[in-house]
Amino acid sequence: MASAYDSLRLLHLAAVIVSAAGFLARAALMLADSPALNRRFVRIAPHVVDTVLLAAGVAMVVLARLSPLAHPWLAAKLGGLIAYIALGAVALRYGRTRRVRLLALAGAVLAFAYIVGTALQRRPLWPLGAAE
Repeated sequence: MASAYDSLRLLHLAAVIVSAAGFLARAALMLADSPALNRRFVRIAPHVVDTVLLAAGVAMVVLARLSPLAHPWLAAKLGGLIAYIALGAVALRYGRTRRVRLLALAGAVLAFAYIVGTALQRRPLWPLGAAE
């Protein structure tokens, strides 16, 4: 039988996939200048998915008794998450020009890749640090 941690991990991974797919779908809508980007579901669903994602991640950290201060890879993931959120907001909402939105979109995708790479390696990837 799966442990609570294993169940949370599966929930977290599923939420990562749904969150990334949703972000890319919204990016495609933004690039197409689609009015669908303003639909209620498109605006609300990412918050629900990301809340599940974050809650599962925090619960795993608590169950495993991990601390970002003691585990640099976890601190690096949090730093990458902050960059991803900020760049994603610029790409999808706050970028004033298409060029700014495209650059922010590219940065958000790179930040997401950094987060995933850091999680898989369980060590900070360049430029945020060396192996723990």
